[in-house]
Amino acid sequence: MFDTMTMTKILGGFCGALLIFLLGNWAAESLYHMGGAHGDEEHAQGYHIEVDDAGGAGEEEEAFDLVAALAAADPAKGEKVFGKCKACHKLEDGANGTGPHLYGVVDRAVGSIDGFGYSGALVAVADVWDAEHLFGFLENPKGYAPGTKMGFAGLKKADDRVNLIAYLKTIGG
Repeated sequence: MFDTMTMTKILGGFCGALLIFLLGNWAAESLYHMGGAHGDEEHAQGYHIEVDDAGGAGEEEEAFDLVAALAAADPAKGEKVFGKCKACHKLEDGANGTGPHLYGVVDRAVGSIDGFGYSGALVAVADVWDAEHLFGFLENPKGYAPGTKMGFAGLKKADDRVNLIAYLKTIGG
C-alpha cells in the first residue's frame, strides 16, 4: 500500500509546504519591518497624540505640602516603614550599623557621626537633615545625592516618607 514513492511524495509535500510558509514569513517581515536594530534608519511617525497638560506630573510634586503632611503624619506607620531601614541603620545613640545610627537624625548636621566614614556626597547636598532634605533623600538616595554609599532604592510613596520622618522625630532629640 505505502511504497517508497508514496513516502517520498508525502515528505516532498511537507517540505514544499514548509518552504512556502518560510518564504511567506520572510516576505511579511520585509514588508512590515519597523526597524530598530538595523542602523540609524529614520521612520515617519504614524500618529502623534497632543496632550494639553504635559507638565502636570511635575506640578503635582511641587504642590505637595510637606508641612501639612508632617502635621497629619502617623509615627506608628512610620515605625513599620522603618523595618526597611533596620538592615543597615540602628536607632541607639552611637551604635552604627552598615549605615550611621539614626538616633536624633531629624535636624542633625549631615555627616556629623564620629567614627562613620561618609561618602562626602551628602555634605554637598545639605547641611542639616531637616524634613525637606530627608523627604527628598528618602525618595531616591542616589538621585538626590549622587555618589552616596547608601544602596537603598528609596521610598516611592510620599506618605511612607512623611510617616518615617515623623517616626524619626520621636526618636532622640
